[in-house]
Amino acid sequence: MLEAEFERRLERLFADAPELPDATAFAARVDRKLDRGWMARRWLIGAAGGAGGVIGASQLMMTNIFTRVEDASESARVITSSLGQVRSSPDWMSAMTGGGSVVWVASGLAILAMAFALRRVIEEI
Repeated sequence: MLEAEFERRLERLFADAPELPDATAFAARVDRKLDRGWMARRWLIGAAGGAGGVIGASQLMMTNIFTRVEDASESARVITSSLGQVRSSPDWMSAMTGGGSVVWVASGLAILAMAFALRRVIEEI
């Protein structure tokens, strides 16, 4: 029984903590310290972002991204012409023979990959 009474007394003491005489001065010092560094933080974050952008742009230039984009647009033209061939042919199954089947398989796999990526993005949200 003595322990229960001690627990209640201890809880009351923590609930009704006395205010220290220098509480307002302490709060003012903390506020000044917090407000002081914001301008420096903004400059540091901006500089780090700018440096990251420059590094990212240089990495893109070094990977020949522009030639890869041109190659992708060439592939898109081939796919578009193959699909146009299929649309103009009355028998679309005959249009798939030869090189057309590769385009169909690649298109199907691309659609499947996009579906998986979309599903992953939706799960993360």
